[in-house]
Parts: sequence; C-alpha cells; structure tokens
Amino acid sequence: MSVKQLGINASKTKTFLSLATAEDKNRALTLIADALIEKSGEIIKANELDLENGKKNGLNAGLLDRLMLNEERIKDISDGVREVVKLDDPCSKTVYEYEKDNGLKIKKITVPIGVIGIIYEARPNVTADAAALCLKSGNAVILRGGKEAINSNKAIADIMREAVEKAGFPRDVIQLVEDTSRESSNEMMTMNEYLDCLIPRGGKGLIKAVVENSTVPVIETGSGNCHIYVDESADIDMAANIIFNAKTQRISVCNACESLVIHSGIIDRALPVIKARLDEKNTEIRGDERALAACHDIKRADDADFYTEYLDYIISVKTVDSLDEAIEHINSHSTHHSEAIITNNKENAERFLQCIDSSSVYVNASTRFTDGNEFGLGAEIGISTQKLHARGPMGLRELTSTKYLIYGDGQVR
Repeated sequence: MSVKQLGINASKTKTFLSLATAEDKNRALTLIADALIEKSGEIIKANELDLENGKKNGLNAGLLDRLMLNEERIKDISDGVREVVKLDDPCSKTVYEYEKDNGLKIKKITVPIGVIGIIYEARPNVTADAAALCLKSGNAVILRGGKEAINSNKAIADIMREAVEKAGFPRDVIQLVEDTSRESSNEMMTMNEYLDCLIPRGGKGLIKAVVENSTVPVIETGSGNCHIYVDESADIDMAANIIFNAKTQRISVCNACESLVIHSGIIDRALPVIKARLDEKNTEIRGDERALAACHDIKRADDADFYTEYLDYIISVKTVDSLDEAIEHINSHSTHHSEAIITNNKENAERFLQCIDSSSVYVNASTRFTDGNEFGLGAEIGISTQKLHARGPMGLRELTSTKYLIYGDGQVR
C-alpha cells in the first residue's frame, strides 16, 4: 500500500477518534496490552529474524541491544501501554474561559493534533509506545520504522490493529509503512495534506534529514550527547557511581552519558576513581591533555569526540578551570538533551541549573532518568530538544493542540 493511501486511510479515522471517549480508548489500549503478552511468541520469532539480519549486516552492540526483544522487554512494553490507560485523557480539557460583555462565551479546549507520522530506527518498542500515546490522545498514527526492525514492527503493528478493531475502532487508527526505502520517508515529509505533524526518533542523521527536508511540521526529538560535570566540590565516590550508571546501565539510549567535564582542581583525584568504575564495563575513555596527565591509561580525544553520541562503551573527558567554562563547553557541544552536575556547592548547582540550555538538567543524579515514565508521563513519544510546543519527555499532553469554542445567541460585530 502506498504511503499516500495510508495518509488517506488515517484521515478518514479523525471523526471517529474525535468522538471516542476515554473509556473507549482505554478499552482498546487494554486489549492491545493483553494481545502483546498473549502473542509475545510471534513477536519474538519475528524479532529473531531482525537480529539475525542485523548481525549479518554488521550492526554494533548498541544497535543490536536497541533492537532485541525478549519476554521481559515485551512485558515492559505491555506494562507501558497499561500505564497509559491509567493516565487522564488529555482531550477536551478546558484551558481558558471568557465571557464578553455582550454575552458571547469563549472557551479554549485541548484537542487531538490529528494524524501523526513517526519516523524511527531500530527500536521496535517505539511501535507500541507511540501507538498507545497517539491512541489515548485521540490521534491516528502512521509508523515508519527502520529496515532493521521491519519484521518485529510488522508483528507488533498487526497485533495492535487486530486489538483496536476488536474494541470497535477502525484498524487504520494505527498503520505501519512497510516500505523501508528512503523514498517512503521522503514522501511522508511532504504529505501536508494528510499528516498534521511528523516526529523523527533516532540518530542524529535521521533527525537532521527530517528537520531539514520536511514540509510537514516537525517536533524535533534530539540525539543525546549528554554531559556530566564533576565540580571541584564533588563527592568523588558519588560522582563515580552516577557516571557508571549514566554511561553503562544501557549504552544504546539517548539519555546515556557520553561526555564528562571535570574541574581541574579535582581531576587528578577523581578521574582514576571514575576510570576504575568504568573499567568494570571495559569502557574506553578519551581525554584531553590534562585528563591524560591525570590518568595515563586512557586514549587521546580529538575535537570530534566532544560532539559525539557514541552509543557504545566510550566516553570523552574535557578538563575545565571553572564552572562558567564548564557551562560554556556544555552549551556549545551538547545536543541540549540532558546534563548533570555533581557538586556539594549549592550556589554552583543553582547556577548550573539556570545556565545550561538543555531540556533536562540534574543535580547529583544520573541522566538516565530523562524518560517519560520516570517523569510520571507514562510511555513517551520522544524527548524533544526544541523549544516550541514541546520540550523534554513528551507524553499525552504534548500530543494535543487547542481550539476555541464560541457560544452565542445572535451576537454580531
């Protein structure tokens, strides 16, 4: 089926979705969650084909980890759908009310965006997460995953479409683009007649291509060159523990730490301790001249390292002489996703929070918490690094727009 036809099909579901109640949507989501568990064997079988193809095509460990599904991960996906069921319906909420002197009543309410397109890479969990959030917020969704996960995505999408139909919804509220060629992505980017919004999720190259080429309005979800700054007053053991978690707990995610910035007054003591923890996961450290002097058994970094989202057991180290220098370095090298400071100086913590220009900024905690579920939003549609409409983890509320309802009894202007 052509991408244009998917757009036509999705547009036809808008009226149905605008009338669907919270109970209707929750029933459909519950059936999706149940079906994902009941048919997990089908999903795993399809996923095994993708993993086999991925290995043949030389996917690195990080991408294979993103791609892999097992019983535990499928249960997590199903649980994520159930969490969305528990959340309030974001539609038809009153944002603003006003009554004019002439009796005209004006009310602003939240409404679905309409038809949302999502272009993403080798993460089949996105297929279910995105569909669940779009459904709960009253949006139809057209999903276009990468070729690496096509078998997994088809299995998940087919299961969800059967479930929503069982709940009395049109199957086409959820659709998958099965053509994984570049042409299908390009066509989605120019489908203004049928798509109300396009959301890219994936690496820097994918996001850049969509932002630069799409005529459909885009919500930019960013890659994650996330930084942790170890301040001169930091507790070194705390810093080592946080960095170990942020870097190695799961290397393939956008909220993993990729870059360290360490104050020159503490680097001689801190970096050997940090390295000892990272050695537990055989993590390669690439540092500047002062980092090399502080800890000899690391590699030399070049300029590109300080901009790189590795998605691997590699981390860069930049040495600075002040908090302001750390802030300047982070703001100029970051993808504006998530950054953290490890410090015992309250004034430095507050200055860092105020001056770092990223969607999520932490004091004495791991960047791994930047996640819709962790922030109480339920499963997320992505983490926006832009500033208009949505920023940071995007949940249900960020998938709505607004409109005005005006009630009169004959008023004219």
